[in-house]
Amino acid sequence: MKILILSNRVPFPQNGGYPIVVRNTILGLVNEGHEVSVFTLNNKKQLTDIQTNDELINRIHYQSYDIDISISAWDIFINLFRKKTYSIDRFYDIGFERLLITELKQKKYDIIQFEGLFMSSYVAAIRKNSTAKLIYRAHNIEHLIWQRLSEQKNDPFKKTYLSLLAKRIKTFELMYLESFDAIAALTQQDKQQMLKFSTQIPIRVLPVGIDISRYKPDYNKTEFPSLFFLGALDWMPNREGMEWFLENFSTELTEGDLRVKFYVAGHNIPDDFDDYQVLGKIFIQGEVDDALEFVNSKAIMIVPLLSGGGMRVKIVEAMAMQKCIITTSLGAEGLRYQHGYNILIADNRNEFHDAIKRCIADEAFCKEIGDNARKLIETDHDMNVVTAQFIKFYKELIKA
Repeated sequence: MKILILSNRVPFPQNGGYPIVVRNTILGLVNEGHEVSVFTLNNKKQLTDIQTNDELINRIHYQSYDIDISISAWDIFINLFRKKTYSIDRFYDIGFERLLITELKQKKYDIIQFEGLFMSSYVAAIRKNSTAKLIYRAHNIEHLIWQRLSEQKNDPFKKTYLSLLAKRIKTFELMYLESFDAIAALTQQDKQQMLKFSTQIPIRVLPVGIDISRYKPDYNKTEFPSLFFLGALDWMPNREGMEWFLENFSTELTEGDLRVKFYVAGHNIPDDFDDYQVLGKIFIQGEVDDALEFVNSKAIMIVPLLSGGGMRVKIVEAMAMQKCIITTSLGAEGLRYQHGYNILIADNRNEFHDAIKRCIADEAFCKEIGDNARKLIETDHDMNVVTAQFIKFYKELIKA
């Protein structure tokens, strides 16, 4: 099959959940002998250089298009008085659309896959220039993220603005869902939510797939006890969750009964997070050179997600690295988990406190949780298994 994947972010390197999902999808399809093209937007304010040592780039037809998708405080203010959904509209560029049209006139594709809602603005132009089946890859239900964020805010302006944004995104999201031939959802929860919207097109749950062979845990290099967080802190749900955790537990970690080193690492950590750093106790490390090496070096992962949606790729990766993970019910969404067996669920401050206290005092317990977590990932999230499910789905749509 000839497959075109459209991405709103460069999937190289794998420095976040979105690029990990997209790159593994590409890799799985290429390994199965399919011809894959990837057209991606590249934010001018955070230009990503293509890593020449990633051999996958040489196995695909790749096009990157520079675009400015930054949002200023003025844009946020003006958006209050417009009916447009600026957070989505900023991903539309006439030059990128012309590039796509040129490509479609030169090459006939069987499948065109849109990686997330932000690429949906190009559906109409693609429909006019291609007979390919169009697949919407739902990384999450976008408007639910903003709705849940608004519910967490006490500031009246922020609550009102986020609620307004959620309503506008919902209108856009529901309008475009029926524009595709099928939807690939990451979680069963997202599928059920879409069905509540009376979505008529086929929806298949195809979870995050990872290359299991890359994940090689080594307990001899793990600091126990230690807590860590790894994630992009320019994504609002991550930032909100970490701010909540640090505000609630920084004293406990440094002076209370949870005295354990806590490491925070990830992409685009805001400068004001440095204020949380405590010498020798709380470390704000920023982006790390090797994410898996960082994960391996720490014992207990904290994912205090209070809003958001979809599946947390960093949790999948940490489970593959046999880590004991403490997260919320929302953070574990989409995983076929068992609380107390392969993950620990904590939905409030007291539950987080008790979970951390038990984990830092019982290394054998943490290892048991981590071992069971790895087994779950091997069963449900092997890239080869997920790729086979994707290919089957594609073939069914082409025959329909």
